[in-house]
Parts: sequence; C-alpha cells; structure tokens
Amino acid sequence: MKYKRVLVKLSGEALKDKKEQQIIDAKMLDKVAEAIKLLVDEKVQVAIVVGAGNIFRGKLANEIGIEHSVADYMGMLGTIINSLALQSALENAGLDCRVMSSIEVDAVCEKYIRRKAISHLEKGIVTIFAGGTGNPYFTTDTTATLRAIEINADAILMAKNGVDGVYDKDPTKNPDAKLIKKITFGELYEKNLGVMDHTAVAMMLGQNIDIRVFSMDDPNNFKRVLEGENIGTILKERF
Repeated sequence: MKYKRVLVKLSGEALKDKKEQQIIDAKMLDKVAEAIKLLVDEKVQVAIVVGAGNIFRGKLANEIGIEHSVADYMGMLGTIINSLALQSALENAGLDCRVMSSIEVDAVCEKYIRRKAISHLEKGIVTIFAGGTGNPYFTTDTTATLRAIEINADAILMAKNGVDGVYDKDPTKNPDAKLIKKITFGELYEKNLGVMDHTAVAMMLGQNIDIRVFSMDDPNNFKRVLEGENIGTILKERF
C-alpha cells in the first residue's frame, strides 16, 4: 500500500439526497462506509473530516442576516450531525469508529485530543473529526489539512461526488475543461482552482503530505489510490 495513514475529506453536499431533498442519503452513506471498509481491510489507518453543506450554507446565513461567526458555529454543529450519521453507517459495516469534536458535546462524542486521536488510529479505529477547528472563519478544508498535519497522515484523500479530479476550469460549466493529472501546492495556490481554500493550501506548503482528488462514485477508487494507480489528480509539495 502506498499510504499507511490517510485522512478522507468528504463534502457535506456529497451526502445529500438530491432526489428526495433530504439532508442525508442512506445509499450514499453505505457507499462511503463500503469504501472506508476497503481501506481498513488493507490495514490502513483512516481519519475522516466531513463538511456540512447539506445542512447549512453561508449563503442562507447571509439571506437570513445571521452574523458570520454565529453562522460558522452553526456549520460546525452540522458537521457533528453528519459525523454521527457516518459513524452509524461505519458501525453497521462492522467497523470500530469514534467521533471526536472540537466543540464539546459530551453526550454524543469525544472531545478532540490529538494524542488520543492518534491512539485510536493506531488501534485500527476509524476516527471522524467533527466540529471544524472549533473556531469561526475556518473551513472544513482547513480542518482537514490541520488534522492531517497533526496526526502525521501520509495523504489527504478528497473524494468528490461526480468529479474525477482537478480541472483547469469548472467542468460542469465548460465542456472543454481539461483534467490536471498532477500539480504542486504552489501552483494550486497561484492558479486559485477552487479545490481548497487559500488558507488550507497555504498550510500544506512545506508538508510532506500528498493530496489525492478523485471520484467517489466507485468505492474501489479508494483502494486504487492506495495501490498507487494513477487516477484523478495528485497534489504534492514538489514532483
């Protein structure tokens, strides 16, 4: 296996049931659980960060008139909801799982403590990091990079719904968009391709952590990435 410890970054939007307009799609949860089980079965240590775009978005906060920091806390609480749903799906798939939150919600999950998180991972327990960084004005992209650095992850796996990598422009709006197979963090920052926010990308500078962007439509893609198969896009400090 190419990587021994990975952090999987999932968007909240990827969990949404768009057909029934429900915030969570049970089939998608099962698909994610299947993919994570493939990794665990290969003895890979797996951490997860999931967003909350299916529950609450900043645009709605602006329309309602909610103050920015309050809206961010609402989003962080949304990640806890998604994390608990994902935990249930993983446990139903036969995996040990813990949710650790930067915002203390003792009744439903553990408080995030770095050393304890690493201990869970070393025991083969899938560990979901909820509650963002615990501070407003930081995205779940930033949370993913921060936690990946803290736990000494080998890679961040960004599993996309309906997109198979990084493109030079939005493929949903531009039929001539071209897939970028590899790109450095510096180039990504300069070109502002929208894969991650600037703060998250800046944090990756100087880090020996790969970022792999690929489609989650096929759960086997997770294993293909681990085996070194050249799918999607790879981002590195340097090539």
